[in-house]
Amino acid sequence: MAEFAYTYARRALLGSLVCIGMGFTVLFPVLAPLGREMGLSELQITTIIGASSLTVFLASSRWGRRSDQWGRKRVMLIGLFGFTFGTALFNSVLYAGLSGWLTGTVLFVALILARMTHAALMAATMPAANAYMADISDPANRTRAMGAAGAANNIGSILGPAVATFAAVSLLAPLWVMAVVAFLNGLFVLRFLPEPPQHRTTAPAPRMKYTDPRIFPFIIVGVLMFTGTALVQQTMGFRFQDALGLTAAETARQFGFAMMLSAACSLISQAFIVQRLRMPPFSLLRLAMPLLITAFTLMALLESQLALTIGMMVMGLGMGLAGPGFSAGASLAVTREEQGAVAGVAGSCGPLGFTIGPLVGGGLYQLDPALPYACAAVVYVLLFAAMGRIGRRVKPPVS
Repeated sequence: MAEFAYTYARRALLGSLVCIGMGFTVLFPVLAPLGREMGLSELQITTIIGASSLTVFLASSRWGRRSDQWGRKRVMLIGLFGFTFGTALFNSVLYAGLSGWLTGTVLFVALILARMTHAALMAATMPAANAYMADISDPANRTRAMGAAGAANNIGSILGPAVATFAAVSLLAPLWVMAVVAFLNGLFVLRFLPEPPQHRTTAPAPRMKYTDPRIFPFIIVGVLMFTGTALVQQTMGFRFQDALGLTAAETARQFGFAMMLSAACSLISQAFIVQRLRMPPFSLLRLAMPLLITAFTLMALLESQLALTIGMMVMGLGMGLAGPGFSAGASLAVTREEQGAVAGVAGSCGPLGFTIGPLVGGGLYQLDPALPYACAAVVYVLLFAAMGRIGRRVKPPVS
């Protein structure tokens, strides 16, 4: 009976992660053309994402600890319904900007505040979901479980940009669709996802430092990895529009399609390599680095639609390996009682990368459109060169 309950919970969680992946990626294809329609600069547009990601970074570890105390399900619900509220708030400010009711600095500040409110609430979802997956998987299958979670998230990442095709109706339509999807997902979790009772406690949740020697090597790799990915995702909309001479709606559609292919390649990595080869987490990270270097080099040197799309697909293959390696490695390094804490710390590495990446990428893009990708390629070359030294600091998994 217990085995059936865990199987049911796993399927319900994976279904929920699909919707979460949609919510995280639907904005990327539409924000660049939206910002330009409102008269914002590239740096202002990427700063909005950077401020949002900084908020998620600061909130994720706290939400991870709260999931240890309040329960995974309750914290996931806060994130999902908070996503709906935050999206409605952000969309309302965007509408005011497109209508000319808000302009200039007032619009820019309002967008940042709305997006930060949205981020503070939605940040609850992923740490709780990752900790939940750790709760219902044993150490021997942890990497495969995180790979399955990543695969579900990537299915959502495919569907999210597909929702961006609603931009042909209105640039705001994809975001309103996702507000509804997040609300329905919250109802789904409320009704069908059970709470793992043995991991709900009123005791103070353990705090975990980023410099904890058990997880520090993964933190270094994770932050740099997500910084490079964010740098690409937050500037590639500009790259498509400028290199190919597209309109705002065409940019959302074509960049959205490239993001779908990238997410599909990530899904292939997780379904066929992570699930079948059972490689140790750090080995997956080593395998991913050359793919990511190749992807960023293509983006820096070539400007055709085919080359940019292939670059994103190769990046998807690399991230499909790196994501589960990072998540599983950090989870396996700590005890069962620390899963909420480590999920919060590990979950905040992506937001930290998405804080640094957009700010650096937006500034570099204004200097030269090829610079963000050349910079990312150099960072990954240095990281790959240091992987041996970093790997020696990886501690054996905690049983």
